[in-house]
Amino acid sequence: MHCRFFFPSMFLLLGLGLTWAAYSPGLGGGFQFDDFANLPVLGVTGPTDNWPAFWRFITSGTADPTGRPLTLLTFLLDAQNWPANPFPFKRTNLALHLLNGALLALLLRQLSRSAINASDGYHINLAAVIGAGMWLLHPLLVSTTLYIVQREAMLPATFTLLGLMAWLHGRDAITQGDGWRGLAWIAVGLGGCTVLGVLSKANGILLPALALVVEYVLLRSTSSQEHSITPVELYRQRIYRRSMWLFGWLPTAIVGGYLLEQGWSGFTRGISSVRPWTLGQRLLTEPRVLLDYLDLLWLPRPFTPGLFNDHIQASTLWWSPATTLPAMLTVLGLIVGAWLLRQRWPAAATAVLFYFVGQSLESSTVALELYFEHRNYLPAMLMFWPLALWLCDVRMPKPTNSSRHSCASRSPAPWLERAWRRWAPASAGATAIFRDSPQGKTQLASGRTSKAKLALAVLILLGLALMTYARASLWGNSHDQALLWARLNPESPRAQANAAQVEMTAGQPERAAQRLLPALAKAPDQVQLAINLFSAQCMLGDVDETTLAASRHALRTTRDPGALLVSWFDQAMGQVAQPPCPQLSYATLDGLLQAALANPHLASNPGRQQDIHYLLGHLALLQGDADTALAEFNQALDNQVRIAAALKQAAMLGASGYPQQGLAHLDHLAAEPAQSYQPGFGMPRIHAWVLERQQYWPKELAHLRATLRDDATQQARTTE
Repeated sequence: MHCRFFFPSMFLLLGLGLTWAAYSPGLGGGFQFDDFANLPVLGVTGPTDNWPAFWRFITSGTADPTGRPLTLLTFLLDAQNWPANPFPFKRTNLALHLLNGALLALLLRQLSRSAINASDGYHINLAAVIGAGMWLLHPLLVSTTLYIVQREAMLPATFTLLGLMAWLHGRDAITQGDGWRGLAWIAVGLGGCTVLGVLSKANGILLPALALVVEYVLLRSTSSQEHSITPVELYRQRIYRRSMWLFGWLPTAIVGGYLLEQGWSGFTRGISSVRPWTLGQRLLTEPRVLLDYLDLLWLPRPFTPGLFNDHIQASTLWWSPATTLPAMLTVLGLIVGAWLLRQRWPAAATAVLFYFVGQSLESSTVALELYFEHRNYLPAMLMFWPLALWLCDVRMPKPTNSSRHSCASRSPAPWLERAWRRWAPASAGATAIFRDSPQGKTQLASGRTSKAKLALAVLILLGLALMTYARASLWGNSHDQALLWARLNPESPRAQANAAQVEMTAGQPERAAQRLLPALAKAPDQVQLAINLFSAQCMLGDVDETTLAASRHALRTTRDPGALLVSWFDQAMGQVAQPPCPQLSYATLDGLLQAALANPHLASNPGRQQDIHYLLGHLALLQGDADTALAEFNQALDNQVRIAAALKQAAMLGASGYPQQGLAHLDHLAAEPAQSYQPGFGMPRIHAWVLERQQYWPKELAHLRATLRDDATQQARTTE
């Protein structure tokens, strides 16, 4: 193999191996945060070990209109039921990260060749490998790669890389006169890969816009036109231009229109009450967030705030906080400056604009949470390529330069060196003569500079690897990780609650209580702090009245407790029979639920109302009050008609010895209008169609009804 391929290829293989070694300590870590909200679907209808179960699972996603089915499909590589072992999930994520790094190296090589229009030189290949290696080994990406559910962020990156490479291949084919083959590659790249990316996560739809960034900032800024356009070339340009209108500009316009519609809707109708900020405040805040991302990317560190960023203060005015306006101007300056300087520094301008376009869906008018590190995974892919080009002495051509550039032609008087090597006598004296000549001195200085830059590149990669190793080691130790995150995020209720749960699991409730008391005083509406403090004090044997009052206040004022409401109360009800403290009683739990029922934020949330009435019914059932339980379960069903919830509640009634009430609850479900539990647009509707085709719910209802009838009959015989 020619050295121009061999050395970069070996460098890439070493980088992939180094990345695996750096990440390996984190493979033993556990599930985190949103993993528990998304992965249990693996076993919600039983093991996914047959085709009917497969189709139920693959269409069960609720995130995005598409439900992200391709991401769900990849989870089946790791487990087919729940609970599951986290190791296979993390191993697959790491393998996908390595694949993305290799694809990125190929893309950077292809971009260099397209922009420079040169033969595949050694320096171009090496720059591509180093640029990909810096991204691959960056410690910020640990929180994407080892966070299992964020495979949703990794797969769109895979399809974006594949799509860009296919598009560039098609672009070259059209330029060379093979129009149909070029169109096919562009359709596969910008059409097919966009669809696959969207089926993994919605930000996959940004692929066409990212291709336009590369086209107009990099490729057109470095192209040269030294002759008049022939009719054939004009025809090829027309074919390419039309294909880009269809596969590039049209989807980009759709995305732009969607973001504008979201902005208009957010300003005129408002956003969900779950968010403690308005859309305008979000737009003021995101420039600060983006600059913080860039700080983490360009000044890497082994430890960052991690997953818990709910403490981020939203900007309320241009000058509140004071960094709001400067951040806005800085981001605007970076975008405008990159565009204006695209011809002088095309690679750097491409990296900057690629980054901001890549952030446009999750950091603009869509009312998502303000901050997550994993949002940098795809946008940062070209971030370190300009540095790699400089380290490898690769310079992008100016538009007025010749269209033929190669890495070797950059050095001064290359023809003189080649001639000297061919004709000069191979003697020490001749070598000394060349070394002492002006051209020889220049060549030697250039060689020393290149070696120094290569050494710097190696040091950068090793430094990144060490930081990634340190961070991955933390991800492999859930206990220490939770405590560090709590220390780095002192104002984050999530981080403090998570650390308290870890401390309670480790048998240290006193530490958990000491942690939660000041945090709850700062954020009294945070129910996760209040109920965990209740649990910690209960483990210590007594819950004081102040904590009880704080728990009621938090449940009465919280914006949305999420799944925590059901999980904590179900666990607490399971302990009431043998409570660790006297305050854990039916009366106390009922008082807490009544406080939640009075919460005005939850009153307009049908899902949370259903949760509260379900819990009240469960509480009544534990006390032997079947009629009250039935009434609460019926009320829960009236708030949000879900067949799965009705089945669960009817089964609970039957299992507690009240099959007649269970049958009555199923009758209540049958009396609900059919349209009241019709799913909305997107994958939920497809999922409902799959269940209908399989007759899943009728079979489940018939089976449960038959079981309850048998139990009722047996109960009647026993009483006689």
